[in-house]
Amino acid sequence: MDLLELFRESEALLEGHFLLSSGKHSQKYVQCAKLMQYPDKARKVVAEVVEKVKDLDIDVIVGPAMGGIRAAYELGSQLNIKTIFTERVDNIMTLRRGFEIKEGDKILIMEDVVTTGKSSMETAKVLEDLGGNVIGIGCLVDRKVSQIDLPIYSAVELFFETYDKENCPECAKGTEAIKPGSRKM
Repeated sequence: MDLLELFRESEALLEGHFLLSSGKHSQKYVQCAKLMQYPDKARKVVAEVVEKVKDLDIDVIVGPAMGGIRAAYELGSQLNIKTIFTERVDNIMTLRRGFEIKEGDKILIMEDVVTTGKSSMETAKVLEDLGGNVIGIGCLVDRKVSQIDLPIYSAVELFFETYDKENCPECAKGTEAIKPGSRKM
């Protein structure tokens, strides 16, 4: 099965002029929320991650809000593992809503897209400060540009060129960048 075709069918692969959370610009963007609206497609893409992590000893799966929540839930559902999420409060990643991490819990973070890894690493720090042991990061899409020192288990890998505003071909054409993600800059 061509997983990339599932992204195309759900119109999750976007082309245009995008302002990324990192501040960089790109002519391509993956909007996994478009894929996740179709349970059959989401199940198939997440099943690829399941195959890569099914033999790991995982106590808890954690999805950073927003994008990681649905991906984490689907992974937890397929593996039958407890699944919770972190979220930003005053722009700081936190664990709340009565969710708990026990000392020594083995945690897999599950994201929609890993680009810079900022949300993943903020989440890892929160969980480790609570005594958890982050053993890796799962994701629907790994953009292959992060500097994360943890194993990454992705359904697909996609590399898109990114640019500083000054070197962006779309900015040179005068097109306006749109910010499709959930994080405030």
